[in-house]
Amino acid sequence: MRDNGPDNLIAIAAPKAATDTRGRPLSDLRISVMDRCNFRCPYCMPRETFDDRYRFLSTSERLTFDEISRLARLFVAQGVSKLRLTGGEPLLRSGLADLVGELSSIEGVADLALTTNGVLLAQHAAELAAHGLKRVTVSLDTLDRETFRRMSGGFDGLERVQDGIRAALEAGLAPVKINAVIQRGVNDGQILNLARHFRGTGVILRFIEYMDVGNRNDWDPGRVVPSRELRDVIMGEYPLRPVAGAYRGEVAERYAYVDGAGEIGFISSVSQPFCGDCTRARLSSDGVFYTCLFAVHGTDLRAPLREGAGDDELRERIRGSWRRRDDRYSELRGVSVAGQPLRKIEMYYIGG
Repeated sequence: MRDNGPDNLIAIAAPKAATDTRGRPLSDLRISVMDRCNFRCPYCMPRETFDDRYRFLSTSERLTFDEISRLARLFVAQGVSKLRLTGGEPLLRSGLADLVGELSSIEGVADLALTTNGVLLAQHAAELAAHGLKRVTVSLDTLDRETFRRMSGGFDGLERVQDGIRAALEAGLAPVKINAVIQRGVNDGQILNLARHFRGTGVILRFIEYMDVGNRNDWDPGRVVPSRELRDVIMGEYPLRPVAGAYRGEVAERYAYVDGAGEIGFISSVSQPFCGDCTRARLSSDGVFYTCLFAVHGTDLRAPLREGAGDDELRERIRGSWRRRDDRYSELRGVSVAGQPLRKIEMYYIGG
């Protein structure tokens, strides 16, 4: 056996990231493990469309954990270092901790996180952390019970979400982040309540501008509350100072409370598009590779994978799709084709 001691080290270079037509590297993969959700949020899965008759994917149509792990390794070989599990609601996927364990063992994965609505988090947080999950982001738009019911499509689960946040902190899934989508006339009067609640807790609250995800949420730009307005409201009570971004492609503008009570962020896809630095790809639960949250078309990886394609062929599909990528939807918002608006993929299908 060859001696690889201190005097004979072999340098293993990190994979060179694939870059798209605008020079943006592929570094972040969001993996949807479940297209179903236990909420019916009007801006994502309105109940009038996603009712009991709606056909979601069958178990056989979803990628298996082995298939997800194989594809994740191939993405890592193209430069991906950050993996995030999403849905739908990912905690509806049975045995998710097993997948976390498989993904956390992939060499080159520097960060493994989960986005959830938090309702099932209390019962899974410790197991997920034990299997290698690093961080968790919880979607929570309000702390008012009645507003929560309205924004979740009638689900009365605010206390369970709060229990899930506490469980995540206890399990060491830090920093816990909260994503709050703010809509004018719906929850814009509750900005300070959210800020007050999470100040000093170690939880990072991030406000997200209301976006035109999918095709069914009747998006109205008049309901967008720009981040600068949100920031001004908070600064009126709690002085903030800007914090430098941690890496290229970071979507949130970061601020710290001047009194040291923690950090807060603003994600401004509508008022300040950040397409120029977007390094995120998405894999749907049935194995379609999308290069943008607002994509119209994707690249099927499940079919060739199940037909016996080798790693080289799958790697080339991934690399080729990213190299052809020219997405910048948020910079072109409102553009139509032949007089018709672009029909985007639904967010519940590929995660946020």
